Amino acid sequence: MTEPIHIVGGGLAGSEAAWQAAQAGCRIALHEMRPVRGTEAHQTDGLAELVCSNSFRSDDWENNAVGLLHEEMRRAGSLILRAGDANKVPAGGALAVDRHGFSATVTRALEEHPNIEIRREEISGLPPEDWDSVVVATGPLTSPALADALCALTGEESLAFFDAIAPIVHRESIDLGVAWFQSRYDKKGPGGGDADYINCPMDEAQYRAFIGALLSGEKTDFKEWEKSTPYFEGCLPIEVMAARGEDTLRFGPMKPVGLSDPRTGRRPYAVVQLRQDNALATLWNMVGFQTKLKHGEQTRIFPMIPGLAHAQFARLGGLHRNTFLNSPKLLDATLRLRARPSLRFAGQITGVEGYVESAAIGLLAGRFAAAERLRAELSRPPATTAFGALLAHITGGADAKTFQPMNMNFGLLPPLEETPRKTRGRDRKALMAHRALADLDAWLGKTRAAAAE
Repeated sequence: MTEPIHIVGGGLAGSEAAWQAAQAGCRIALHEMRPVRGTEAHQTDGLAELVCSNSFRSDDWENNAVGLLHEEMRRAGSLILRAGDANKVPAGGALAVDRHGFSATVTRALEEHPNIEIRREEISGLPPEDWDSVVVATGPLTSPALADALCALTGEESLAFFDAIAPIVHRESIDLGVAWFQSRYDKKGPGGGDADYINCPMDEAQYRAFIGALLSGEKTDFKEWEKSTPYFEGCLPIEVMAARGEDTLRFGPMKPVGLSDPRTGRRPYAVVQLRQDNALATLWNMVGFQTKLKHGEQTRIFPMIPGLAHAQFARLGGLHRNTFLNSPKLLDATLRLRARPSLRFAGQITGVEGYVESAAIGLLAGRFAAAERLRAELSRPPATTAFGALLAHITGGADAKTFQPMNMNFGLLPPLEETPRKTRGRDRKALMAHRALADLDAWLGKTRAAAAE
């Protein structure tokens, strides 16, 4: 019997990698250390647990690059997108999920797959030398032992940044005499609703007072070794944004554009939005409110927000340290570690940012590992696809000297070869998206044909 492909880590990337390789016919050993050893952020032992937001962001594949990545994953048989679609909750134009239902769906699918064995154990340090095919998908919370071993193997210091978690509020404690339901610009989401967010309005005086409280509130202290770790720009704590200028939040997560307070008929000065976090609609996530305020300060300051005066929190905000490799320098074109090619990497540890991006790299790593095991053609997706563009960025497209985590965006895709002179904006994105899906379908057809040979 052939040695299984070993997947280390049961998060979104590891779960997707295990699923893809198992679906290709390979034996899989999926190693997940929870509950043997917990982490600072996880609360359950479920696979693919969402530790931060419950949103997979925009589902609009023609106009949003993350939405395009959604569609590519669906066409590639993604378990993560299948589970997301099965557990979606209203969220305007975004795909948001009931986090517990989502994790349960992924866990059940992997437990029931005949080619997958789930081993609840910690892999401390580097995997054994006799494991000839390994996908390391340990995510942003990679154990110190493994991180240190990778540094020793590559001679490279791991990069790191802080990622903050937004609070979750009980729906029954939100005052809808002050707040109201509306999606920005009344945009309909995947579920067809156009009023999927709860909006808490602020006038100028309330906003200025709130900013002052954020800036003066007591923050989480960093350990000495953490103090030089930078934040990821796409997930900044609200206090860090507020410190960059009094109006920064009003032009960021608290922007009021596309919203109208039904009590006044006017656009508020600033708005705090909450997004549904579970299928029962009993929990709501404070959008963009990642924070490093101490818990006592959160319960003092956040009730200053109109509509949240009596808010009850199911989860307060928090902060954890994320680590990632200098992938353009350390990984080859199929995500193998140059210093030890039997190891592949997937997910956030490769320097992608976001649930969907992490799962997408897991999908590719699983397919690459399976093709190698089955001696099938090992082809990369075209650079014109979201898959290919994201992969190219982290395996050589980015500058290794300044490498930072990256969300999927249209800027990673190569420009259109020929377009009418005045084609721009949404029309250009739509053309790039249609090109991506056509090229993806061709690539998927070739990989299926190669696997059948």
